[in-house]
Amino acid sequence: MLNVYVICVGKLKEKFYKDACAEYVKRLSPYCKLTVVEIPEVKLPKDPTLGEITNALSKEGDAIRAQIPPSSRVVALCVEGRMRSSEEIPQMFPVPGRSLEKHMVFLIGGSYGLHPSIKAEANTQLSMSPMTFPHHLARVMLLEQIYRAFKINEGSSYHK
Repeated sequence: MLNVYVICVGKLKEKFYKDACAEYVKRLSPYCKLTVVEIPEVKLPKDPTLGEITNALSKEGDAIRAQIPPSSRVVALCVEGRMRSSEEIPQMFPVPGRSLEKHMVFLIGGSYGLHPSIKAEANTQLSMSPMTFPHHLARVMLLEQIYRAFKINEGSSYHK
């Protein structure tokens, strides 16, 4: 069974986000071993300078890096990434027995995104849309797409 990690900056606070994520975590349990890791968001002043933002992203990047297991295929969610259709997402997953990578890791940054070094180190950069979404909503959307990817691979009618 594939190990899938979703490493997120920030903690879910709103019940509706928590409930939605819990539903997809439950749905994914037959398909993969899913681990959601929440990295604390570095606190910034109300109007942070570019230097303060860069420093915070660097600290968050170090914390993210520490959570990525060896032999992982890493996907950074970022606006600069390539948009992919739902049918393309399953092709990003390592195939057990045919890939050196044993884990699939998705990275979601906080309010200011991900540090450039984290994006550069990822195997793939993925954009969900040219629109801006709250990073907590992006987590729900990502979990749904991971679930959809497994359903596509099994030929289920979930994906129409």
